[in-house]
Amino acid sequence: MLLRRPLQTLTLPLLRRHLSATAAEAVVSPAYLLCTDPLSPPYDYLPGHPRPDPKHDEVILAVPRASSGRHLAAKERKVGRVPAIVFEQENGQEGGNKRLVSVQSKQIRKLVDHLGRSFFLSRLFQLQVWSEHAGQGDLVESVRVLPRKVHLHAGTDEPLNVTFMRAPSSALLKIDVPLVFIGDDASPGLRKGAYFNTIKRTVKYLCPADIVPPYIEVDLSELDVGQKLLMRDLKVHPALKLLQSPDQPICSIIGSRAPEQKKSK
Repeated sequence: MLLRRPLQTLTLPLLRRHLSATAAEAVVSPAYLLCTDPLSPPYDYLPGHPRPDPKHDEVILAVPRASSGRHLAAKERKVGRVPAIVFEQENGQEGGNKRLVSVQSKQIRKLVDHLGRSFFLSRLFQLQVWSEHAGQGDLVESVRVLPRKVHLHAGTDEPLNVTFMRAPSSALLKIDVPLVFIGDDASPGLRKGAYFNTIKRTVKYLCPADIVPPYIEVDLSELDVGQKLLMRDLKVHPALKLLQSPDQPICSIIGSRAPEQKKSK
């Protein structure tokens, strides 16, 4: 499951061991590199890698908010709006050019419920800021954003506030990407009756904005009892930079406990 080095990173002498001289020089030619280098912009999703589902594409509508404060935030929630902040991205995190807005509580709740909280925070949306409610008046700003944080009420799961980060193509975004485990029905260890131990449910990456993965698939189909997968084993786009130790485990297969022997009388 480890990623192989792209052909572009191989030297010409090494390529000539496996390819004809003409084919090797074609692989490292500037024209080839210009068209196929996955490490250089413009970026695109690679075949076989998860990409955002278009059915969840949605424009989030917002209106400007003059000021912040607990009293004003409570007033916004009473009329069905959620206080939100939009930042520029800087070093993968919130930076300057802050804009205070209010978004529709019902829309944020629907997206979080349909996608799940972790998946909502790893997906880009188009945010439109209008001078009046419900997309009326003048369009103040239309920008692609990443939901950075969402604070939900502990009892009702109603959204209380949201932080968005602008995500132009040039942006590099720090994202906790959710893990989706597949292949459990074929795992030799699980077929023997062992237990699946989940250690990590998200992994932090620095992602170019154009190829933010909605999730990462983790294949369990070859895991036997006593084996584990590490962060280095994840199959991701080579332009993504892992921000955690590659040796951290994400899951393992644990053998079943032996039945307790009956105590002799």
